[in-house]
Amino acid sequence: MMPAEANAAGNVHGGVTLQLCDEAAGTAAMRHARRRVATVRVSEVTFTQPVAVGELLTLKTSVNAVFGSSMEIGVRVEAEDLETGNIRHTTSAYVVMVALDDDGKPARDIPQLETDTPEAERREREAQGRRERSAL
Repeated sequence: MMPAEANAAGNVHGGVTLQLCDEAAGTAAMRHARRRVATVRVSEVTFTQPVAVGELLTLKTSVNAVFGSSMEIGVRVEAEDLETGNIRHTTSAYVVMVALDDDGKPARDIPQLETDTPEAERREREAQGRRERSAL
């Protein structure tokens, strides 16, 4: 991360990290749906530790659930100190993306998620809970 992305204390702005989360979630959603996607909602963001200028960010994504034309993507952000090799979990986010057809309308033909591991089943179950809570 570079100084232009940080505040006076040398910490990267949360909005910069959030933009990276949105871009990573969009990539994961496009890979799954093989279609254009758009952000519907960022349902949850947790900043657990600050990111310092000079650290390398790695964003890890997973498609947690598919709901018709929309998908919940989990994003985990890790910051690495390149001098020490220390890696820290700094941010978690859940982003809901919608797949779009050629006319820009929600697509209905995206693949369902294969939950073939206990971890995948847990992620899908928790995503369903977040979806239900957001509808209240």
